[in-house]
Amino acid sequence: MSGEGHSSASLELVGSLEAPVDMRPPRCPRCQAAFSEDDTVRLNGAIVVHLDCQRPRDLSREERILLFRYCWEHAVAKCPACDQSFRQHQLGGDLLAHRSYLCPRCRTDLTESLRGHLYACAMLPELLRLRAQEARDAARKLVKESGQLRDRADVLMREAEAAIAALRETMQRTVWRD
Repeated sequence: MSGEGHSSASLELVGSLEAPVDMRPPRCPRCQAAFSEDDTVRLNGAIVVHLDCQRPRDLSREERILLFRYCWEHAVAKCPACDQSFRQHQLGGDLLAHRSYLCPRCRTDLTESLRGHLYACAMLPELLRLRAQEARDAARKLVKESGQLRDRADVLMREAEAAIAALRETMQRTVWRD
């Protein structure tokens, strides 16, 4: 009788493994920082990593190229603190702190302002704007789904471990009977 109780407990354990899901955000394997929705990522083989771990929200190479090609002649960023607009060549940087696209007056990071300009700029052909936004959305989806895949893999590993433990327990009970 006690053997049957053990067996059903093992089955309950296997079934309960599907419920807990790791809700922690996925992390960059290079810097161990959690990914956020606005981070700029790339694939390193089959692994998602920050494009630049020291500047996780930096512009991608393609975003920088589009800004230089289509937006060099006009203001691309507005500082919310100073209420001033700037062209690319007016923006500052801080090599020691690994910061770029800074307001030349107050040193506020204007990366998101640049990115917002890029996706709204009328000088950029509509198809390029659309493709740039699709690429950014695909990167966000990649980060989100990589975390979900990790969670699913964790659940499957726990299920496999519980199934092996149940098999071993059953084998031990069978050995004792024979």
